[in-house]
Amino acid sequence: MATNAIDQTRRMLSLVTYLRERPGAHVQDVARAFGITEDELISDLDVLPMCGTSFRGGDLLDIDTDGDRIWWHNPDDVAEPLRLAADEATALLVAARAVATLPGLRESDRDALVRATAKLETAAGESGAASSRLSVTFEAEGGVFADVDRAISERRRLWLRYYSPARDELTEREVDPIRLFAVGHTYMEGWCRLSEARRTFRLDRVAEIRLLDAPAAPPELELRDLSAGLVQPAAEDPEVVIEVGTGGRWVAEYYPHDSAEELPDGGLRITLRTPDPASLRRLALRLGGDGRIVAPPELADSAREAARDALAAYEEAV
Repeated sequence: MATNAIDQTRRMLSLVTYLRERPGAHVQDVARAFGITEDELISDLDVLPMCGTSFRGGDLLDIDTDGDRIWWHNPDDVAEPLRLAADEATALLVAARAVATLPGLRESDRDALVRATAKLETAAGESGAASSRLSVTFEAEGGVFADVDRAISERRRLWLRYYSPARDELTEREVDPIRLFAVGHTYMEGWCRLSEARRTFRLDRVAEIRLLDAPAAPPELELRDLSAGLVQPAAEDPEVVIEVGTGGRWVAEYYPHDSAEELPDGGLRITLRTPDPASLRRLALRLGGDGRIVAPPELADSAREAARDALAAYEEAV
């Protein structure tokens, strides 16, 4: 069963209490108690050590596992009453008010958030009053996130207008959402009714979104393991070679690759694999004079042609 972001947050909060009362709990027993798989539990345990009682990075949960049992090494340290500094209280109140305005947020969650915010304002005193003069407006992605989260919770289908950078076009499609996740950006994984296949959609590329009355009914799918990143090229994918100058070395940081050889001018010769080599034409255009596609030759020719077309269109516009 798919789990939305809010339900996962509730589960992880309960998990903290559960583990505090059961030192050395077995992974299998905890997963069974929460009705999740052991892989899902391990994923939660990977997140918990990044949580704690300080926004400054201290007092984090020291929780780890050897794959069989779970150990929490500092439960007493984080059990002390939380005391917020003025800047921490202000940041928390501003964020809470912003989240409460998200469209698509369930009313029960909104009401609980408003009540908690009111209590925090009272406890914060002057800091709470100062925070009321600040406001945060979410970009479009915030509203899209709320709609997707609601669709997952209510098991409803979504209609999207989605920008595909590989084809440089907007497409309309209906999607049965499966889950939300973040790997650098925030994504929705879902069953696309247009392609009749599993697809991943980056939320900041959703131009328009609507919840439909039709129920979401994605096929039973094994969730992808994202521990190695979103893009995981296969050995049988076509090989592409790109040479970049010093201004294009960032490509090796953002694209999974097989090798990155140093060049005499300070650049790199990067070898990578991708199931869709044509999608790298946009990368070549973005690099401009800082890089070029070397192989395969047909892709290199295609990239040069795309660059000539772009330059011609620019000159006509000028």
